[in-house]
Amino acid sequence: MRATTFASFSFAAVAAFGAGAYFALAAASQSPLSVATPHDVCAPQTTDPSARWAFIPSGSFQMGDDNERPEERRAHTVTVSGFWMATHEVTNAEFSRFVDATGYRTLAERGIGEAARGRLPDALTRPGSMVFSPPSTALSDLSDVSQWWRWVEGANWQAPKGPGSTIDGLDDHPVVHVSIEDAYAYAKWAGARLPTEAEWEHAAHGGIEARYTWGDDDDPAQKPMANTWQGAFPQQNSGLDGYQGLAPVGCYEGNGYGLHDMGGNVWEYVQNWWVPGHPGTSSKDPLGPLPQQALRYGGPLGPNVTVKGGSWLCAPSYCARYRPSARQPQELALGSNHIGFRIARDGPPR
Repeated sequence: MRATTFASFSFAAVAAFGAGAYFALAAASQSPLSVATPHDVCAPQTTDPSARWAFIPSGSFQMGDDNERPEERRAHTVTVSGFWMATHEVTNAEFSRFVDATGYRTLAERGIGEAARGRLPDALTRPGSMVFSPPSTALSDLSDVSQWWRWVEGANWQAPKGPGSTIDGLDDHPVVHVSIEDAYAYAKWAGARLPTEAEWEHAAHGGIEARYTWGDDDDPAQKPMANTWQGAFPQQNSGLDGYQGLAPVGCYEGNGYGLHDMGGNVWEYVQNWWVPGHPGTSSKDPLGPLPQQALRYGGPLGPNVTVKGGSWLCAPSYCARYRPSARQPQELALGSNHIGFRIARDGPPR
């Protein structure tokens, strides 16, 4: 396993743990945190395809939040048409069926190659992905994410910790180390698509207006509602919610629309290009900014895309983005072990 640390980051990279515009390469060998024992409330996986979908009714809601992070502003009214959304994130088992049927190879398996020649260090053009590696000592400065993120050659969806690791026994875990290109490829094969940011945020609310996808309270000691980080980030996750790493999908109570893990577990790709904020004007079924607008906030490989929902690495003291309005940029060609996706499709309710 070859690991690479990042010493300097662009704004987008700091926010999304991405590659950034500048890099310094150094050896690293820390091991990522292991998955804890299974949670006793995980929902059994069904073989009935229809049970994996929930219809999200048309409605209007306040998109964004003026009282949270700057990139969530400005709050505005958005109306979304009805659509279907998968009740959980795409799993390793589901992605495996796609790969078996098509022979598809993810970007992490292929490497960026010529597309990044001259724009990234050669090490980052080869097959690999980002892996979380907790530091062994307490940190006084959390601004340098290279202290806990490593580029690992050979890390991909089938080897999430790098060469020698596997997804054996993890069929019901969300697939990770995928780029948005990979997510689009899977969605097309499945006869579906990625949700827009407005659709995702509307669905995450579950029919209520609250700070989190489940309500306004967040106390894992009383009732864990999502797979997030409890403890001193990034050294120690107590696992109070049942997990110290990725959780199987459906381990926490669904929201009002029956959607699981809309907060925490893994960040999820949406269709939208990334700009830091919203236009602030009312709209219906918005598609987000144009790529030309997003280029202003992009990285060495072009504009960034948007991810939603936070992940198991979000702590109240550091990330706290397991909220419907929370959002982050993610670079086009970079995956990690805390980013996945779920799919959506059009159609009337049955």
